[in-house]
Amino acid sequence: MKEFDAIIIGFGKGGKTLAAELANRGKEVAIIERSDKMYGGTCINIGCIPTKTLVHQSKIASTLQHPSWEERKAFYREAIAIKEEVTTALRQKNYHNLADHPHVTVYTGIGSFVSSDTVSVRTLTEEILLRSNRIVINTGAEAVVPAIKGVTDNPFVYTSTSLIELSELPARLVIVGGGYIGLEFASMFASFGSKVTILESYPELIMREDRDIAASVKEILEKKGVEFRMNAKVQSINYTDKTAVTQIIDLPSGQVVELESEAVLLATGRKPNTEQLNLKAAGIEQDERGAILVDEYLKTSNPQVYAIGDVKGGLQFTYISLDDYRIIRDSWFGEATRRTTDRQPVSYSVFIDPPLSHIGINEEEARRLNLDVIIKKIPVAEIPRAKTLGETEGLLKAVIDKQTRKIIGCTLLAPESSEVINTVAIAMKAGLDNTFLSNFIFTHPSMSEALNDLFSIS
Repeated sequence: MKEFDAIIIGFGKGGKTLAAELANRGKEVAIIERSDKMYGGTCINIGCIPTKTLVHQSKIASTLQHPSWEERKAFYREAIAIKEEVTTALRQKNYHNLADHPHVTVYTGIGSFVSSDTVSVRTLTEEILLRSNRIVINTGAEAVVPAIKGVTDNPFVYTSTSLIELSELPARLVIVGGGYIGLEFASMFASFGSKVTILESYPELIMREDRDIAASVKEILEKKGVEFRMNAKVQSINYTDKTAVTQIIDLPSGQVVELESEAVLLATGRKPNTEQLNLKAAGIEQDERGAILVDEYLKTSNPQVYAIGDVKGGLQFTYISLDDYRIIRDSWFGEATRRTTDRQPVSYSVFIDPPLSHIGINEEEARRLNLDVIIKKIPVAEIPRAKTLGETEGLLKAVIDKQTRKIIGCTLLAPESSEVINTVAIAMKAGLDNTFLSNFIFTHPSMSEALNDLFSIS
């Protein structure tokens, strides 16, 4: 049995940052990672960094002048090689940042609870028992694989994790699920040159967004060549020697359709990764979706154990995991003033082309809540910077309280929106009214200066 000041299960953003914090304070830390391909966590290895690297490369691919299919495939192979170079470098850096620290011990193996304060690590060669009064679970989330006939052991079926390992560009890609992950991959692979078809079981796309925003997203992707099949229920995914055969039912008509493709992406959501943790042994409770239950300080039902990042459900973003680290740091070493309940509003971006970014509530939510609001919209085509970029598709939209003039929501479907939304977030977090942005002096020409007009109320 080895004793530590803290044990962290999972090498993700919050966990690795907390490990470094503790080690720099002279604490002895054990950090457990089940795979040597996952040092640094989901974001670096299979999430944000590799996908956004490919998104950038696909944008370059879309500018190629009349490329042949062979040229497209060659460009894609090079993009995958660039992605591998980026992720490998970051993975090694993250590993050595902790492994080389004298107060950190990295264990590569499966971590699972033996009791309320003891964790077993099963490596390739042995089982090691670790004990601590402070244990943090940071095991993230994993792709949901729906119970569709023919999915198991189908060589043409991929998740978001495995598809970005594919070195050969599929001529046709079928995506099961029209959520944010599906849309991001559709935009990316369409730009590389694949013929993409999205299968969505609901009659409407991305119901979380206003209908005008969703319609604009759909129109932009259709111009890229993406085909949408709404009200489509997937019955089975079989395969031949060369292709997958996805059978769907068009729900309104009952018509059965078969789609052939070189790849099928299952983009049907993610779930907390807890299967191997043996949480019952530590008295740790979960909700009906498998997420670990925590209080506003991230403490589980076992007071010695905390959970951070995607494994606790809620917003699944790297920056939320980082903020979880801040909450624990403040709880353990500060005044315990930071809580999960006081960090709203939180923005997000979906890296389609152009990116879709949002914060706060949208127009439809405001109407349902009977709020008295002002809605402002600006087409991207009216923004000078967008014209200089040659990227004029999209829409900017603001929701402003009519009485207080406080900003309560904003959606940006526009170039560079993933950067611009942060300015709006600062204004909202500071409780500033619309005039802060409408009168702010922005550089010119920039996408940010569009906020002058978006938040101007006559």
